[in-house]
Amino acid sequence: MSFSNNRLEFCPISLFAMVMGLAGLTLAWLLGGRLGFFPGVVGPILAAVTLAVMGGVLGLYATKLLRHPARVREELHHPIRMSFFPTVSISFVLAGTVLLPLAPTPSLGLWAIGAAGQLAFVLVILSFWIHHQTFEIQHFNPAWFIPVVGNVLIPVAGVAHAPAELNWFFFSVGVLFWLVLLAILFYRVFFHPPLPERLMPTLFILIAPPAVSFLAYVKLTGGLDPFARFAYYSGLFLTLLLFTQVRRFARLPFALSWWAYSFPLAAITVATLTMHELSGLAFFAYLGIALHVVLNAVIVLLVVKTVAAALAGKVCAPEG
Repeated sequence: MSFSNNRLEFCPISLFAMVMGLAGLTLAWLLGGRLGFFPGVVGPILAAVTLAVMGGVLGLYATKLLRHPARVREELHHPIRMSFFPTVSISFVLAGTVLLPLAPTPSLGLWAIGAAGQLAFVLVILSFWIHHQTFEIQHFNPAWFIPVVGNVLIPVAGVAHAPAELNWFFFSVGVLFWLVLLAILFYRVFFHPPLPERLMPTLFILIAPPAVSFLAYVKLTGGLDPFARFAYYSGLFLTLLLFTQVRRFARLPFALSWWAYSFPLAAITVATLTMHELSGLAFFAYLGIALHVVLNAVIVLLVVKTVAAALAGKVCAPEG
């Protein structure tokens, strides 16, 4: 897609949420194909699509960094947008996770770049949070989970690439801040004005930390135990809770923030299929297939809406 210099200036860092959503969809197809539920050929095709989209978004944002560094700095210091910068490192980790069963050597390189970048983002953003002078409770939203809770994703492929203690380090950081930020979020939504409409889709991010924590934990420990079940059922409950709000979400006007629906849905889909694999219970197979159908429908809708918005000049445009 060709962008004018003016449109390039307003390309948001949240574009990387598309990469995360497509990577999550790919992981669902790869696992479902391995379990024999879905055609095995689809996963590798989606992996190629995901990497192509990631390359395009990386190129686009790198060009913005070169031509409009002031705009990038502005995003980096924005109380909401700054939380999306770790989607860059998370995209690398996800790309490495997608490639693990297909190309282990490139998987290691992408995973290592992502893990190092994730740690750097965590330290920088946490330091900014600690020493800020401008934040208020209204600035808090589910996107704040991304910088720190994204660490729980690293062991999913990390068990094949790095020592166990390093993977436990990332897992522990992610779980610690998942619980801390979860308490703050519920205080924010219970006792303060509702989230702005454009941020409502980010509520789906609540599903991702427990779902991914489950996936990482069973990779680290090799099976189900009480904590694994706690993490999975926490994610499943939050999924049910948000599904009961579907009418509210359906009324929202389309924005790129809708891509916040995609990766969390993929995470709970993969977690549910993994529960079937580990428990052998048919219930989780049926539930996983149902979630997979929903996930694919949502991704198709997001792609159609995003392309239509881009053709109408509403993507990479000034807010307001």
